[in-house]
Amino acid sequence: MSSRRDFLIATGGSAAALLGGAGLLRLAVRAPEAQAREAETFEISYSDAEWKRRLSPMQYYVLREHGTERPFSSPLNDEHRGGVFACAGCALPLFSSRTKFDSGTGWPSFWQPLENAVGTRSDRSLGMVRTEVHCRRCGGHLGHVFNDGPRPTGLRYCMNGAAMSFHPQPALV
Repeated sequence: MSSRRDFLIATGGSAAALLGGAGLLRLAVRAPEAQAREAETFEISYSDAEWKRRLSPMQYYVLREHGTERPFSSPLNDEHRGGVFACAGCALPLFSSRTKFDSGTGWPSFWQPLENAVGTRSDRSLGMVRTEVHCRRCGGHLGHVFNDGPRPTGLRYCMNGAAMSFHPQPALV
């Protein structure tokens, strides 16, 4: 049985075009989960206009509209220095470089977030059930977590590079 990840890799990231483009992907998250997300409150909250002012168009698409960047398009996928990956929306540290690994999926992947950094919720968009990962401070969509990662957790936090920034800290090598 093929997974969405296998499909995206096989199509070279053009799955969105095959599904009707980003418009369909945006409509897909208007399910009950999207309504529940809108009712949540977070420590950092801005108007839609303010988020658009603060973020690049791609960051806004990923963090605020729950979009997905094309695989292998983020420079953070190839970031191997010691440091911390933080939320591009609010700068909350999310992942240590010590937990990053090459999943072969085309997105930065980690086997564990930093303590009290992320939240999760059920995501039933695109006709499947997944676990969405978001920044616990601003609610920005980061990606999804899967149970096919390496030890010690067995988890793969598959994150959008556009949702994060990287802060080098050589001591974390």
